[in-house]
Amino acid sequence: MFAQVSDIESLSAILKIVHEAGVEALILGAGTNLLISDLGYDGVVVKLRDDSMEFESSNAVVRAGAGASTHGLVQACVDRGLGGLEFAAGLPGSVGGAIAGNAGCFGHCLSDRLLAARVVHPDGTVERVASRDWFAFSYRSSRLQDSGVALASVEFSLEPKDRQLLIREAREKVALRRDKHPGAPIKTAGSYFKNLPAVSPGERRRPAGALLDAVGCKELRCGGAAVFHKHANIVVNRGHATAVDVLALTGEMSRRVAERFGLELQPEVRFVGPRPELGEIQKRPISSKKKHNLLIDLANGSDGK
Repeated sequence: MFAQVSDIESLSAILKIVHEAGVEALILGAGTNLLISDLGYDGVVVKLRDDSMEFESSNAVVRAGAGASTHGLVQACVDRGLGGLEFAAGLPGSVGGAIAGNAGCFGHCLSDRLLAARVVHPDGTVERVASRDWFAFSYRSSRLQDSGVALASVEFSLEPKDRQLLIREAREKVALRRDKHPGAPIKTAGSYFKNLPAVSPGERRRPAGALLDAVGCKELRCGGAAVFHKHANIVVNRGHATAVDVLALTGEMSRRVAERFGLELQPEVRFVGPRPELGEIQKRPISSKKKHNLLIDLANGSDGK
C-alpha cells in the first residue's frame, strides 16, 4: 500500500491507522539512500509531500517541511542571504531524509543547524522537539531510522551573510559534487558505504571510496549494477539492476577491502524489505572491465548509440 501526505494532520491520522492495524510503515522522503528488495515491501509506504518553507528573516530561522528538497532549501536560504546550509548545495534527497540519516558533506551535517522539529509518533501523537539530544545523532544515523517516529517539519537556525559570498560558496560545492558524482540520467542511491572512523582524534573520517579504489572496485559490475567510473563508493543502475545485483556487487567490494586492509565497511544505503538468501547473492557473477562505456556515454550526455 502506498499513501501520500501533505500535512501533519494527515500524517498523524495514517500512522495511527497503520499502528492500530499492526502493520509496518516506511516513511519515504525522496527515496535516496534506499535499496528496495526485489520482493517489495510488506507494509505501508508513506510518502511525505510537504515541501513548504517559512522564513523568519528577523530571527534567521527557516521552517521546512520534511518533503522539501534539500538543495531547494539551500537555494532559498542563499537567495535570502542566510548562511549555515550552503555546504549542502547540490545534496540530493529531502530535508526529512537528511535529518533522519544525519546526512552531510564537507565536514558538516544539516543537523548541526537543527533548532527544533515536529515529529509524529507511531500512535499518531504529535510532538515538538527542541533538543538535538532527542535525536541521538551519530555518524549517518539518528533514532528516526528505527523508532517508527516520522519527521514532519524542521526548524533551522541560520545567520545573515553576504549573499554574493553565499552564492559563490554554493556554486563551488555544486561544482565539486558534479565532478565526482553521477548526474541525470544515471540512477544511484549515492555513497554506498559509510566512511571509516578517523585514525586519530581530530582528524576527518577515512573515505571508503579511497579504499575501494585501491582494490580496483571501479572496474566491477554485476548484472545491471556497476561501480561509477568516477567514484569507487557509488553504485549505479545501468538500467536493469536488481537488488540482488547490488548486494552481490557491494558484497564483493566489501570483501576486497576486508581482504586487503582488514577493515569492515558498513553500508550507508539502507536495505528495505525481505533480504534474499545468501546463496542467491553469492551465485551472481561479478565481472571486471577497465571501462564502462555505457556509463561514460551517459555521464557525457550521450545515449550510447
